[in-house]
Amino acid sequence: MATKHSRISASVAIQAKGLRKSYGEQQVLKGVDFTLEQGSILALLGPNGAGKTTTIRILSTLLKPDEGSASVNGFDVVKKSAQVRASIGLTGQFAAVDDYMTGRENILMIGQLYHLPAEDLPERTRDLLEQFDLVDAADRPARTYSGGMKRRLDLAMSLVASPAILFLDEPTTGLDPRSRLALWHMIKELARGGTTILLTTQYMEEAEYLADNVIVIDHGQVIAEGTVSELKAQAGAERVEVTLKRAKDLHVVRKLAGAEASSDEETLMVTAPARKGAESLYELLGKLNTAKIPLESAALRRPTLDDVFLALTGHATEEEAAKEAKHA
Repeated sequence: MATKHSRISASVAIQAKGLRKSYGEQQVLKGVDFTLEQGSILALLGPNGAGKTTTIRILSTLLKPDEGSASVNGFDVVKKSAQVRASIGLTGQFAAVDDYMTGRENILMIGQLYHLPAEDLPERTRDLLEQFDLVDAADRPARTYSGGMKRRLDLAMSLVASPAILFLDEPTTGLDPRSRLALWHMIKELARGGTTILLTTQYMEEAEYLADNVIVIDHGQVIAEGTVSELKAQAGAERVEVTLKRAKDLHVVRKLAGAEASSDEETLMVTAPARKGAESLYELLGKLNTAKIPLESAALRRPTLDDVFLALTGHATEEEAAKEAKHA
C-alpha cells in the first residue's frame, strides 16, 4: 500500500517535471513538463525524433530519466516502478502479438502474466474479443490477421488487467484509413469508459479527432500546449482562398480582396483574411461574379494543426513534408 507521501493529487493521472534524457551525446529530451488529468486524452504531437517515444518509455518505466521526475497514477516512475506497471497498459508502435498463437491465446497469456484469477480469465477474454470485434477470428493464428486486426488485438491485450492509464505510442502507424478510423472509435470509447489515455502521434487529424488537449514537442522540448482550438488560434484567423483560371486576373482579384490580400503567381491563388467567416467568402465571390472573373476553386480555410506546427517551429511535420515531396 502506498504511503501518504508517495501519492500526489487524486485528479492528476500523469505528471512530468523537467524530464531529460540523452543517448550518448544526443540529447533527446531537454526538460519536458506536463500534467494529464484523470479521464482525459492527451496527445503528444511531433515529428519523428521529437522525443515522444522516449517520453512514453520513461513514463512506462522502460527507461530512467537522466534528470527530472515523473509520477503515473500517483507513483514515482523510478522509486515505485512496480506500482506504475500494475496500473498501466502500453501499446507500442508495432503490434506486440505472438503470430503463432491465436487471438484468444494471446489475450489469455497476458492475463496469466498479470496473475489474474484463472476462473475470471475466460470471461475477460471473451469480453475483450467482443469489444474489439475479434470473435470470428479468435481461434485463428495471429499471423493470419490483417494489420488492423493485429492492432486491435494488441490494444485488447493492453487492457486485460483493466488499467487506469493507457499509453498508445503512434497506435495507427501503418494502418489503412478505414482501419485507422475504426481504431479511433475504439480509443474514444475507452476514454468515455473512464480510461486515461496518453498517445503519441505524427498525424494531425488523429490528435484533432481524439485529444482533449495537445502538447506539441519538437527537438525534445514542449513548444506549445492547449486544446486544439487554442492551438489553432495561434496560427491566425480564417482565410478566404480563391484559385483563378487566368493569370491576368491576379492583380484585379487581389485588389478586390482587400489591402491584406496576398497572391501566388505560380498557383494563381489569392488569399485574404476572413474576419467575418463565411460572409467574407460570400462577399468576395459576389465581387468576382460582378467583375466576371472565372474561378478554378474557392474555399474558406480554417487553421489546421499543420498550420500550428509550421507557425511554431518554422517547418512542416514529416507527414506534410512527405506529401509535398510526393507531389513535387
